[in-house]
Amino acid sequence: MRVTAIGFYIAAFLVTTLPQTGTVISQQTEAPDARASGVQDQKHNPDSQAKSPATASQNPNDNLQLQARLVSMTVTVSDSVGRFVTGLQKKNFDVFDDGVRQEIAHFSDEDAPLTLGIVYDVSGSMGDLTSNSFQALRRFFETSHREDEYFIIAFNSRAQLVQDFTTSPSEIMSRVIFVKAKGSTALFDGVYLGLEKARQGRHRKKALLIISDGEENSSRYNGRELRDMLKESDVPVYSIGISQLFAGMGTLHSLSGWSGGMAFAPMDEPETRDMYTRIALMLRHQYVIGFYPTDAARIVDWHKVRLAVNAPRGLGRLSLSYKKEYRSFGK
Repeated sequence: MRVTAIGFYIAAFLVTTLPQTGTVISQQTEAPDARASGVQDQKHNPDSQAKSPATASQNPNDNLQLQARLVSMTVTVSDSVGRFVTGLQKKNFDVFDDGVRQEIAHFSDEDAPLTLGIVYDVSGSMGDLTSNSFQALRRFFETSHREDEYFIIAFNSRAQLVQDFTTSPSEIMSRVIFVKAKGSTALFDGVYLGLEKARQGRHRKKALLIISDGEENSSRYNGRELRDMLKESDVPVYSIGISQLFAGMGTLHSLSGWSGGMAFAPMDEPETRDMYTRIALMLRHQYVIGFYPTDAARIVDWHKVRLAVNAPRGLGRLSLSYKKEYRSFGK
């Protein structure tokens, strides 16, 4: 199934359903006395339920709605030589929202399957690097979780879905392995379409992997629009810069940074193969940290989040990658 980016752009739901940083959790509480009264009246008189004041006022629409907003962050921890650090616990982290320390309400380091969208550059600027870079992706699939699901967005002068959700790496490989690079580069459109598609995935954990030289010259969406979407989304973006000049690495670093992801610039083909393995392992050994903001409705556009790690002895200085802002829920 081939779905063009233009088809997605003109769809009305894309305009109205941008992803939110917070997850809304709703709970319903019924009045126990009213529920018990209804049962007792019905037992003695089947017709009394309609006449009883207690039961007459009982309406599903009157149930108390308790809502809380959870800010969730995917966190990657690495040491001074770039190795990913696993085995940390909730007590090793501190979260600050606009400088105010928060209680960590959710913590997980589970090796859970994920929905991964591959945003693949097939524009003319990639040249002969296209097939070589995609061949190296085999290493990624060999190290990934066996229940991961994938889709692929290819882009040159336009972005399009070339492989819908699948758990079969061979389907991914067969789609674009022989694609000839040509045309201009709509990188921003490719990422935008990838974010929208990732939201439809069945796994709670989601990510995008960009394979590109970072050039951008043909997108309908501009950098500001994409930046806001990346900052609001719960989909971290990881980028591999495939280029002989690395002129577009600044763009890839920005896209990944806005989302809380990371960008990598392998120097040669062997390092590129190793990089895919490294990213696959990283995605399987990340932390998910969530908190309920104590002042989420404060009148600011964006809240600044800072995460600190109290490293056990022997680990040395650690680096953290995570999304550092979220939009106020009152906005």
